[in-house]
Parts: sequence; C-alpha cells; structure tokens
Amino acid sequence: MAAPPASADAPRLPPPPAAAGDGPHRPAERSETACEDRNAESLDRLLPPVGTGRSPRKRTTSQCKSEPPLLRTSKRTIYTAGRPPWYNEHGTQSKEAFAIGLGGGSASGKTTVARMIIEALDVPWVVLLSMDSFYKVLTTQQQEQAAHNNFNFDHPDAFDFDLIVSTLKKLKQGKSVKVPVYDFTTHSRKKDWKTLYGANVIIFEGIMAFADKTLLELLDMKIFVDTDSDIRLVRRLRRDISERGRDIEGVIKQYNKFVKPAFDQYIQPTMRVADIVVPWGSGNTVAIDLIVQHMHSQLEERELSVRAALASAHQCHPLPRTLSVLKSTPQVRGMHTIIRDKETSRDEFIFYSKRLMRLLIEHALSFLPFQDCVVQTPQGQDYAGKCYAGKQITGVSILRAGETMEPALRAVCKDVRIGTILIQTNQLTGEPELHYLRLPKDISDDHVILMDCTVSTGAAAMMAVRVLLDHDVPEDKIFLLSLLMAEMGVHSVAYAFPRVRIITTAVDKRVNDLFRIIPGIGNFGDRYFGTDAAPDGSDEEEGASTS
Repeated sequence: MAAPPASADAPRLPPPPAAAGDGPHRPAERSETACEDRNAESLDRLLPPVGTGRSPRKRTTSQCKSEPPLLRTSKRTIYTAGRPPWYNEHGTQSKEAFAIGLGGGSASGKTTVARMIIEALDVPWVVLLSMDSFYKVLTTQQQEQAAHNNFNFDHPDAFDFDLIVSTLKKLKQGKSVKVPVYDFTTHSRKKDWKTLYGANVIIFEGIMAFADKTLLELLDMKIFVDTDSDIRLVRRLRRDISERGRDIEGVIKQYNKFVKPAFDQYIQPTMRVADIVVPWGSGNTVAIDLIVQHMHSQLEERELSVRAALASAHQCHPLPRTLSVLKSTPQVRGMHTIIRDKETSRDEFIFYSKRLMRLLIEHALSFLPFQDCVVQTPQGQDYAGKCYAGKQITGVSILRAGETMEPALRAVCKDVRIGTILIQTNQLTGEPELHYLRLPKDISDDHVILMDCTVSTGAAAMMAVRVLLDHDVPEDKIFLLSLLMAEMGVHSVAYAFPRVRIITTAVDKRVNDLFRIIPGIGNFGDRYFGTDAAPDGSDEEEGASTS
C-alpha cells in the first residue's frame, strides 16, 4: 500500500527542540540487509565434524527470545534475522518491498536519517540504496572537466536514471541486483559491482531522488530532508576535503557554480511532491518516530502465511512428471530399512545414508543435458561418446541437513562449486524464514543441484527455489534432490515450479497434523549429527532448515 498521495501541502514536521548535525561525512552506498558482507564469505560449519564414540550433543537453536537474532559458530557470531516468505503457494511474488525515497540537498543528512530509520524499524532485510552509485560513466573530456571541478555532478543529466529505475524495480520484486560502486576520487565506476538481494524495505536516498517521474511511481513513501544551507555547506567542505581529497578552493568553486544553483533549480522544488518534510534531518527524532510507525503498519498488512496454504493446496493429484524416484531395488529398499529403523546406531545411519546419497547424486546427473562427442582412444581409434552440454554444475545445500550431501556431490562432480542457504522455521508463526545465503558468482549460467535430506510440506524447498530464481537461475536448470519426500511436498514444489526436476529415493504418502512425514525417517539432522531429538520426535529441525 502506498503512502498518502503527495501534494503541495505535504506535512512539514516541526523541528526538534535542539538541532543536531549528522556528522561530517556521507558514506557511499551500502546495504543494510541481513546478508551484507557475508555473501562472499564462507559460512562456518554450524556443527563440528561427525565423529564416533561421542555422547549425543544437546540441541542448539540459533535464536533466543532474550537475545538478538544470531548464529553462533565455533569461530564467530553472525548477527542475522529471518526474511519471511515474499511469495505465495503458487511460487509467485505476492508482495513487493516497501520503498522509501529520501530527497534533499547535498550533505543535508539523508544517509544519517536513513540509518536512524533502519535502526528504529528493527526489521530484517533492509536495503539502503544510494543515488551516488548511479553517476553516469564520464567521457575523457568530462573526466578532464571533473578533475578541474568544472563538471556538474548536481544536474539530473549526471545520473543514469534508466539503471536506477531498473535496479529499484528488480529489488521491489525481490530479485537479486548488481549495483555499481562509484569512486569519487577518480570520478569513475569501479570494476567490481556490488550484489544486493532480499529486501522487505528499500530506502533510496539521493539529491535527485524525486527528479524522475518513473522513479517517483516506484516509491511508496517520499521524505524530504530540509537542512539549512550553511550547515550543508560546512558538511560538504568537511566531507570532500577529508574523504575525497579535494582542496577548499575547489570545493567552494564547485558549490557556488553547480551545487547551490542545482539545489535552487532542481532539488528544492521537489519538496512539493514529498509526503513528509523533515526539518533538521537526523536531529528530528519526532519525525523519524512517526515515519517508523507508519512503515510498521504498512509491513503488517503485507504479512503472508504460506505453510497453511500448502497444507490444503495441490493435494490428491497424480504425482507430477517432473518427479523421478530412484528405482526401489532390494539394495535401495534394504538401505531404507536400516536408516528408517529407530534402533539403528548413528554410525550405521551415517554409513547407509551416505551410500543412498551417492546413488541419488549419480541418478540425478543422468538428467543433465549431454551432447554427442568423439574422442580418440590410446589405440588411435575414435570413440563416439557423450559429454556434458552445460557450462557448469553448482551444488546448493539447505542447511543444516542438506550439507551432508555435499561430499557425495563432490565425489562425482570434479571442481563443483558449492553454495549454502540457511532456512529456519519461526517457532511462533510456523513459517519458514530465510536467514543466510552464500551463492557462487554468475550462478545463473549453471545447472544447480539443490540438496535437502527430507521434504515434508515443501515450504523450505520452495523458499530455496525462489532464492535461486531471484538470482536468475532458469527454472528448468534447478534439480531438487532429497533422500525422502512426502507427497505433499512433491505436489507443492511441482505446482509452484513445474519445470524444476524433483529427484528422490522414496516418497511417503502421509504427513501428520504436525507436518511430519509418515512413516518417515525421523529428524535426519539430529540422527546424523548426534544431537538430541526434539520432544515430539519430529523429522524437522528446530531452528534449522525445515522443508
């Protein structure tokens, strides 16, 4: 739901009793998502390696009501919070991210106001997108002008509005985007772009945030930060001299020639399209509190319930053609007998699970595209064979149980890349939540093998597939692999994503009232890692990936 319609009479909130500055600098664009600065890092193992002769470990959860949301590992603590479903039971997006525009003059305190809103909101998956990242690439002549402070960076023509609009549209749709990183010292874009993904709230700030009609239509709330011109000039002097290596004469020259005229001509007039005008910027805590209250009410209206919908949808139909079940030979049936037996020791459970995983991976690889090729044997003879017709194979495990399948994949796929997704069930709502992801670069060109050991309702599997689609992985290049699935989970995934290949070693027909697979296998992660089982004997992990 959009904010109240803009008008020339947008409410101008009163200034605070004592105005406060927003600091001497204005940092470049950065993301405030739960994934920030972690997408390129390796996730530490949530549990120590499997061993023998150890007593069962106590179950651990990654969230506690008395503590901030976090993941504890042996080496570090990762602060995070879960992103609830942003799609419906059909697998399509049913809500867009809430987009806020922050406009105002240069050095008015927009970034600081944005950060204060983010802190006061206290919701997961917030993205801060700066207009500074979208300056156009300069020509050689323009580079020379910029070096002598003769290029106008405060004109609408200096910004790539087409790229801004397309980026904001994709973010609102829940897609992964690449954002340029601008170097203010050299007046150029850096080689490596920054990847942003997953936004419940998008805060877009910039001097020309309200200067484009198409861009305005994407903003659900528009806020103008109004700060005295003398304060803005002092802040700009401090920032450009200390952070961007400019001299005082050059800064003042640029301010008088470009910055001030641009504010009078292009920026100040956009105050009339704002829903809210905030005097004194970050010092106006009353205004920020009102903004946060309105945003909370908007976010509450967008909450979804996916798991309950899955339980009542798409059932009582024939199993889909996209499902492939490993042939139930006496060998496969025998291994299922062993791992399903509650009396099976942990060592045997691990051993036979690994054997089944290897067979499952081998079976899945037969569905990859192959093409004819001819090689020459050591005897100098031609052999007409087959070779993989894709670019690369990437494995993505849904933590924690899914990572137990990684060794089997590595054993049969040389140099396979591995990504991870952490999805947990919210114990209060029962809904899956995305907490963490680390995906290889350029995954959109790969065939992706998505791994989880059990799938009951399909809620977590659907979320993981949605993440891959948001990163532009084609649906028909996704292979969902699981040792055991319930018919409900098969139907849920197949209905939402009819071109995803579903591959398993067995399908059980029933799911009980607690969404446990019947007869099932128990809690796979607990049995494999040796942690204590949940009191209800569930086959889904508390605080871990649940499908």
